Amino acid sequence: MRDEAEPILAEIRERHQRLADACSMPLPAPVQELLEQLTRLSSGIALLNEVGPRVRARLLSFGELMATRMGESWLRSQGLHVEWLDARTLLRSQSRAGNNAEAEILSATCDYAPNPELQSRLRQANTVFITQGFIAADDTGQSVVLGRGGSDTSGSYLAAILQAERLEIWTDVPGMFSANPRGEPEARLLWQLHYDEAQEIASSGAKVLHPRCIAPVRQAGIPLYLYATQSPDISGTKVCEQPEGYDRAQVKAIAVKKGITLISMESPGMWHQVGWLADVFQVFKAQGLSVDLISTSETSVTVTLDPSANALSDHSLHALTVALAPLARTDIIGPCAALSLVGRHLRSLMTELGEALQALSDAQVYLISQAANDLNFTVVVEESQADELVHVLHEKLIKPQAHDAIWGPRFTDLFAPKRAAVTPWWQTRRDDILNLAAKHSSVFVYDQATVIERAKQLKSLSAVAQIHYAMKANFNPDLLKVLAAEGIGFECVSLGEIDAVLSLFPALPPREILYTPNFATRAELAAALQRGVQVTLDSLYPLEHWPELFAHQNLFIRVDTGTGHGHHSKVKTAGAHTKFGVPLAEIPLLRELAVKAKATIVGLHAHTGSGHFDVHAWQQVADCLVPLTQQLTDVTVIDLGGGLGVPTHWTDPPMDLAALGQMIATVKARAPHLEFWLEPGRFLVAEAGVLATTVTQVKGKGKHQYLGLSTGMNSLIRPALYDAHHEIVNLTRLSEPARVRYDVVGPICESADVLGKDRLLPPSVEGDVVLILTAGAYGRAMSSRYNLREPALECVI
Repeated sequence: MRDEAEPILAEIRERHQRLADACSMPLPAPVQELLEQLTRLSSGIALLNEVGPRVRARLLSFGELMATRMGESWLRSQGLHVEWLDARTLLRSQSRAGNNAEAEILSATCDYAPNPELQSRLRQANTVFITQGFIAADDTGQSVVLGRGGSDTSGSYLAAILQAERLEIWTDVPGMFSANPRGEPEARLLWQLHYDEAQEIASSGAKVLHPRCIAPVRQAGIPLYLYATQSPDISGTKVCEQPEGYDRAQVKAIAVKKGITLISMESPGMWHQVGWLADVFQVFKAQGLSVDLISTSETSVTVTLDPSANALSDHSLHALTVALAPLARTDIIGPCAALSLVGRHLRSLMTELGEALQALSDAQVYLISQAANDLNFTVVVEESQADELVHVLHEKLIKPQAHDAIWGPRFTDLFAPKRAAVTPWWQTRRDDILNLAAKHSSVFVYDQATVIERAKQLKSLSAVAQIHYAMKANFNPDLLKVLAAEGIGFECVSLGEIDAVLSLFPALPPREILYTPNFATRAELAAALQRGVQVTLDSLYPLEHWPELFAHQNLFIRVDTGTGHGHHSKVKTAGAHTKFGVPLAEIPLLRELAVKAKATIVGLHAHTGSGHFDVHAWQQVADCLVPLTQQLTDVTVIDLGGGLGVPTHWTDPPMDLAALGQMIATVKARAPHLEFWLEPGRFLVAEAGVLATTVTQVKGKGKHQYLGLSTGMNSLIRPALYDAHHEIVNLTRLSEPARVRYDVVGPICESADVLGKDRLLPPSVEGDVVLILTAGAYGRAMSSRYNLREPALECVI
């Protein structure tokens, strides 16, 4: 064991020496002494071949002690008067009922009653005091540690003991967010929270702050501030007794705890049986397990076990099942995730929450719990579904919130890497667009050069044999000509689209048109076959009921992979709750029907959704479709669909085409006999188009400012239909500072006629030209004459 420890000890010494060298100072003598103590302690461990809780606590304390000694030495080298304090003389642990001896040492709690003597001692002027987090001492003076979140908790204990004016905790993010920003970049910084809200968010899975650290400062009435060490200029979260908007009913955060285990206990004998639950929970106590959530019915009880509070293993769960056997039949379910909506007065929001919780319709929900304090509404789902549910719920409940004293900027606004500073095409053509808007009031303006650039990017993917443009995105003839000139084919979803392409390109071989309809009539399918285009079926119904249509025809089949992707539920096109594709379970029947119809299946296609950036989505499609060729042996083409993401926020990174191309190349190498196709739509044209429209009126209504435009959802329905985000700029005042937040709206008589909420723009007036960006796809193509208002015209430049 001594031989194993020596390399680790050498690395610890080397790290501290490198830090001292970086600080241009010798290794401090106290640090050298601590390193010697650590070496002696490790030798003793090697001799005894045993590490008990006391020794572990001593070992764990060395890091804090050496780090603060390094800090003390450096601060003195900068001319500051510093006093180093040993936290073990400041914080005294106290016993907690129910704690075992190990927990008393490795997850200790401390007394934090005010200490006037220490307060007086630390009032010395011009002195910087430096001490440790995480460690304390028991009544005998021996080291104990405070467990996970111990440094936060140390700070809170000391703040209460000293009756401090405020407690600041500096960490790696500037406060608490409305969701975990690592998984949800749209998460909003929360400027202010009440103590119990912060504790609820922390207890529900947010790791930025440990729940234990809140009680001491709350009891003392001390405000707690969270800041980011690497971003000291960002105002973080303030946690206090009376935050602004404290009593407002709203959801403030969506938190997730993963690795949850459910224990479901069923027993008809529990009906009206006095003490049955007491007997059950006595079993959990005897097994040393802490229960988190509870759900009951007349004959069953389900509880959750949080891994952060329990040491769970197959052995411990088996022992629990055996101990519960006399009382109930037990099922163990996991891994699960507890997804919590945290806020205030949630019971009064049930109508709003009900609409948002429709997102759970596709999820496996095991348990629902509404907290007694009305701060938390929790559902337990399969762990694999949690991240997507957080995203959907955040879009519905958090994203619409306007900036105010509670709601701060998005995480991506603060920290996402900025895109390369390239002047956008619409800025270089500003005068042309202003002139067009002056003439037409509202106009879609398209840039050919951007379409060409996107086409060339896709054509550079060497492993992709063919690119077909999903022309439903934008069927402007001038843009179709540009794409055809770049060697891009066409994917059509209706007979009308097919005829438009054949009319525009009479020399185009019809077989190069990919026709992918949905619930088409027999007559339309017959007409498409007559025209000679490549037909795709997404249902068994045509083969089963109209087999004579497909005799001696080569067909593509659209397959439902079972998993949808996309930025909104309405753009996900795979899964049982969508109308597209042949389910995987029906592939054997598909093969039989094709043989009976004398049809040959030569291609497999899957499109799982739109507006996503994760290459793994197309990997899943390939992994699903390629193995099917072992059953459908005539297949030569795998169409991976489209849906390539387009950046919609200033800070969004672009689609990683290189990674997508590499993934397809890897799959192609394993299946060299297959061709791989893509069929993007929005990727090719969205950024090439803007909707230029004119300000008609400006109106104030309470805290809200409304900026009215000459067109709205009749020209661009995506925000109303998909909650789609489009950046908005005032082209007239492009060089002026943005100082006013507007809800940008159109003239249509619908509450949904909102093109952008809470947009920071320059003060705007009647006649200003406003641009709605990334409007080249699904704008004019989905427009209408609703309210008998003509949609915006089109112009290609």
